[in-house]
Amino acid sequence: KPANFDASKKYPLIVLIHGGPQSAWNNSWSYRWNPQIFTDAGYAVFMPNPRGSLGYTQQFVDEISGDWGGKVFVDLKNGIAEVLRRHRYVDRTRIGGAGASYGGYMANWILGHNNDPRFRFKTLVSHAGVYNLESMYGATEELWFVEWEFKGTPWTNPAMYARWSPHKFAGNFNTPTLVTAGELDYRVPYTESLQLYTALQRRGVKSKLILFPDEGHWILKPQNSRFWYNSVLNWFKEQL
Repeated sequence: KPANFDASKKYPLIVLIHGGPQSAWNNSWSYRWNPQIFTDAGYAVFMPNPRGSLGYTQQFVDEISGDWGGKVFVDLKNGIAEVLRRHRYVDRTRIGGAGASYGGYMANWILGHNNDPRFRFKTLVSHAGVYNLESMYGATEELWFVEWEFKGTPWTNPAMYARWSPHKFAGNFNTPTLVTAGELDYRVPYTESLQLYTALQRRGVKSKLILFPDEGHWILKPQNSRFWYNSVLNWFKEQL
C-alpha cells in the first residue's frame, strides 16, 4: 500500500515484473526494484510471481520456456484484475508497468498487446528488455539460454522466434514508454533498447531513452541508481 494510506482515496498502481524469467519476487531487500521507493512516492505496488517463477513447483517454472508471451502474460493480467477486484483504492485508469531483462521483455510484449478489456496499462518502463529475439540471439553472451528457451536457433526454429518476439508487434505500439539500459550490458545488449526506442519514435509514441555508458545489465553505482529512480519516478508522475 502507498505510504500514509487513506482507504477513501484512489491511488495509481505500479506493476513490477521480475526478470529471469526463472526467478521470483521474494521477501528480501535490494536497492534495485525496491517497492518501498514507489510506495513512498504514493503508488500502490503489485509484485506478481506468474508462470516461470520459482517456488511453486518445477512444472510452474518450466511452463514459461517456449511460451514467453503466453501463460505468463495471462497470469499477469489475471493477477492485475484480481488486485482491482479486491482493492477499491486502486485506480484502474492509472496503471503503469515496469521491469528489467525478462521484465523488460514483458513490458515490450505488453506494448504490442495492451488490449485487455478489463484494464489498460497507461504507461510502461522497459529496462534492458529483450525486444528482437533474432538480434538478441546473435549478440548475447548467454547463448545457451536463448537456445534453451526457444528450442533451437533462429534458423532451426524460426517460427518460435517470430511468435514471441515483441518487435513483430510494433505496429500496435501506442503506450507511452520510458526505455533505459546500460551500454556495458552483454546479457541483453543495449541495442535491443535502441531498436525499441526507434520503433516507438517512428510510431509517434511518447517515449524517452536513457543510456548509462558505465553500467551493465543492472544499474548498480549509487549515483546512477539515484538518477535512474528519479527519472522513473518523474516519468510515472507525468504519465500517471
